[in-house]
Amino acid sequence: MSTGSAAPKPGDPGVRTGRTAGPGRGGSRSGRLPRGGRLFRDGAPGGPVLRLFARWVRRPLLPAVRLWRRNIQLRIVAGTLLMSLGVVLLLGLVVIGQVRNGLLDAKERAAQSQAAGGFSAAQDKAATTPSAPGEQDGGRAGASVNWRSTLVEQLASGGQSAFNVVALSLDTGDTASRGVRASGEVDPITSIPAELRHTVAQGTGTFQKFTSIHYTSGKAPEAGLVIGKRLNDAEGTQYELYYLFPLTQEEDSLTLVKGTLATAGLFVVVLLGAIAWLMVRQVVTPVRMAAGIAERLSAGRLQERMKVTGEDDIARLGEAFNKMAQNLQLKIQQLEELSRMQRRFVSDVSHELRTPLTTVRMAADVIHEARVDFDPVTARSAELLGDQLDRFESLLSDLLEISRFDAGAAALEAEPIDLRQVVRRVIGGAEPLAERKGTRIVVVGDKQPVVAEADARRVERVLRNLVVNAVEHGEGKDVVVKLAAAGGAVAVAVRDYGVGLKPGEATRVFNRFWRADPARARTTGGTGLGLSIAVEDARLHGGWLQAWGEPGGGSQFRLTLPRTADEPLRGSPIPLEPEDSRRNREQAAAGRAQENARLASVPVQPAGDRPQLPVPPRLPAPPRATVDPTALPGSGSRVVARTPADGDGSGGGGGANRPVTAGDNGNAEREDRTRGR
Repeated sequence: MSTGSAAPKPGDPGVRTGRTAGPGRGGSRSGRLPRGGRLFRDGAPGGPVLRLFARWVRRPLLPAVRLWRRNIQLRIVAGTLLMSLGVVLLLGLVVIGQVRNGLLDAKERAAQSQAAGGFSAAQDKAATTPSAPGEQDGGRAGASVNWRSTLVEQLASGGQSAFNVVALSLDTGDTASRGVRASGEVDPITSIPAELRHTVAQGTGTFQKFTSIHYTSGKAPEAGLVIGKRLNDAEGTQYELYYLFPLTQEEDSLTLVKGTLATAGLFVVVLLGAIAWLMVRQVVTPVRMAAGIAERLSAGRLQERMKVTGEDDIARLGEAFNKMAQNLQLKIQQLEELSRMQRRFVSDVSHELRTPLTTVRMAADVIHEARVDFDPVTARSAELLGDQLDRFESLLSDLLEISRFDAGAAALEAEPIDLRQVVRRVIGGAEPLAERKGTRIVVVGDKQPVVAEADARRVERVLRNLVVNAVEHGEGKDVVVKLAAAGGAVAVAVRDYGVGLKPGEATRVFNRFWRADPARARTTGGTGLGLSIAVEDARLHGGWLQAWGEPGGGSQFRLTLPRTADEPLRGSPIPLEPEDSRRNREQAAAGRAQENARLASVPVQPAGDRPQLPVPPRLPAPPRATVDPTALPGSGSRVVARTPADGDGSGGGGGANRPVTAGDNGNAEREDRTRGR
């Protein structure tokens, strides 16, 4: 049996008819939103609502997100489950497709064989059935219809519900030839597609198509395969004969395969998830144990070790970790013992040196008092001996203080004090050195009380060190001491305009025996431990001692202390970088230039349109200028006018009468607050 065209299958382009082109496939829709079609425009009331809704939705998910980020085992197991599910779905689709194609191919071959036999039998019966002579056209038409009814019953009787047979007359306009015969209560009009009928009517071979079979008894439609061919009956009239094969058994088989694959796939995914969890647990558990032990080691519990079992890579990791911890503990113990010995050595040497130093001091004092009776060389030697003994005593005192800090024996005797009094005592002690250097010391912000719970002796030592260093390294320029209090903190800043600090020196300046310029001589005989002791005093109070500087622009050291002892600091009332720094001056100049450019772009009103206002008489300028910008509101800082003989307070050389400028770029000076001057 020959066929006129290949048998179409479900899924072939020729079978899926009636589909309309979507947007972008020749349709009129372009797939774009019309202009103005955004859900919410910028600034629309819906924007905040969406943000609130997103925040409300995201809030319950935060614990899950945090758990996802912190738990590597969860991520690995979840990833394994997702990948396994994807593999199972892909495998299931492939298997179902193969089974479906196999069932359809088998059904198609069986249906074609059955239909070929039926078409051959119908053709043979038409050839062997004689026609009655002398019948009119109406009689021949009735006989043809009866003959087709009998043929349909005979062909359908061998199907045993496996197929149904339908006989249709060609649509030739002859009313008598339009008889329809069908078996099994099949609705031939809706069950046989018009496209297939047209193909059968035009061709001479066998044609087939997958479609839905409908019934006149109200039975639910079912999928089926229709095979048709054009034949001639006993009278020589052409008609169409169709075989309709339901696919109910194939659908039941495919459903069974789908259920089996779904159950097996779910079981496989769960099994793979459990296997992944067990495998990852064997790797993650030692890692978590190592992380916990590392945290305890960092907390100081150096005796912690990992439990090692087996000889695999994890066991080797545990052994290496334990060896590292053991070596680390040994090194730390050695360093602690060495540090303990060093502290003990410094303490013992310092204590042992005090007795001979006292004896030498007594003898040196006797020699120094009798120097007037010596020759000039011996008298000068006596003076040098006294100076070096003073420096030796200072160094010995600093070493003893450092040893107390290292041993943790430093005690804080905190009581409410007014830092203004401490600053006055410090300035009074630094006046002789300032006079020799030609430096003025100006206090800003001492009109309001600056009270804090602190150890007056230690705070005075810190400020004395800062002020003396500022005078010594200020190169004859002025030194500004600024006090401020705000919130729960008080601060004292010491500003000089000397050589300043290079980048990176602001942190190294507090190291022991560190010097910015090793080749520079110390005129005051410093020991190199002052700032180290000062930063330890600040830490003992729970405060900060910080430094800022720029090359050629001076430096500023800021001491910040809490108002109440044991109160944590959250900030400082004085900025670390002063307002008269080079960077701030450049930013201020750029801001003024932008403001001038903006004002220059404003159109000027003509003189004729502006009313003439009376001009009040000019009053003499008051002797006081504006408040210094570096002073806090209410600090009591005052400025006075500069004399023509004065130089630039921010840079040039100065004398005893030259005022300091801090924050006003040389346009004003502060009142001299140095006592006794």
